[in-house]
Amino acid sequence: MPKMKTNSGSKKRFTLTGTGKIKRKHAFKSHILTKKTKKQKRNLTHMGMVDKTDLNNVKTLLGMK
Repeated sequence: MPKMKTNSGSKKRFTLTGTGKIKRKHAFKSHILTKKTKKQKRNLTHMGMVDKTDLNNVKTLLGMK
């Protein structure tokens, strides 16, 4: 059985916390920022956690399953 490969795009986008949760960045913060309010951009800055419904898919992409 060959080794499970890690998805290259996923390893750049997700980080693992000490408790085993997976951190992610918010979308819509990379360009076309002039029409977004300060509040919207500020709230998109903070890191979020991957939802439990997506956790298995992300773990598979990261080669953890």
